[in-house]
Amino acid sequence: MIQVLIVDDDVRVAEINAAYVAKVAGFRVAAQAHSAAQALAVVEEVPVDLVLLDHYLPDRNGLAVVRELRQLGRQVDVIMVTAARDVATVQDAMRHGALQYLVKPFTYAGLRSKLEAYAALRHTLDGGGQAEQAEVDRLFGALWAAGEPDLPKGHSPTTAELVRRALRDADGPLSAQEIAESAESAGMSRQTAQRYLKLLERTGKVRLTLRYGETGRPEHRYAWA
Repeated sequence: MIQVLIVDDDVRVAEINAAYVAKVAGFRVAAQAHSAAQALAVVEEVPVDLVLLDHYLPDRNGLAVVRELRQLGRQVDVIMVTAARDVATVQDAMRHGALQYLVKPFTYAGLRSKLEAYAALRHTLDGGGQAEQAEVDRLFGALWAAGEPDLPKGHSPTTAELVRRALRDADGPLSAQEIAESAESAGMSRQTAQRYLKLLERTGKVRLTLRYGETGRPEHRYAWA
């Protein structure tokens, strides 16, 4: 399990973020902190792999926490989770080793995509060995490529999330009809499911395969990539 420290000055927001993290397979909330001092104390006492770090804290800002973690030699990864949108803060976060920057407000799907990309990155790195340039490029781009694609006008984020969830939870490829008939997507038409599947395929999130039946006409089936 990847042990996560949630750092946010707002207790309610910290609880929401903790609930989000707890829903993602492979992740466990190790602790919560509501100030820079509490966050640094927790890292000293509790095994932590990843810190979800707010920038606006009552005693010091999040970038100061990242700098001190690095100065202390603490081998923890950091994803900034904050409402700070100015380019200077984003740039400083990158320079001090934050792996990703998630702007508030965000959806559960947005956070989950970052966490899943982080887990995949850790899995690859834990394998050790040597990497060719293509693999290095993939590793450096993994977290920044993660996220929800911008939806064209007329597309609903809620519907897109239903389609994504059906594919993620499936044991194998699904057709548009199977997605439309799934429990959470009940009431969605096959045409609607097909439209969102094509969008996800174009963004590289979904892989299309063909299955040929007795009629000779191939059935389009989709799997989360």
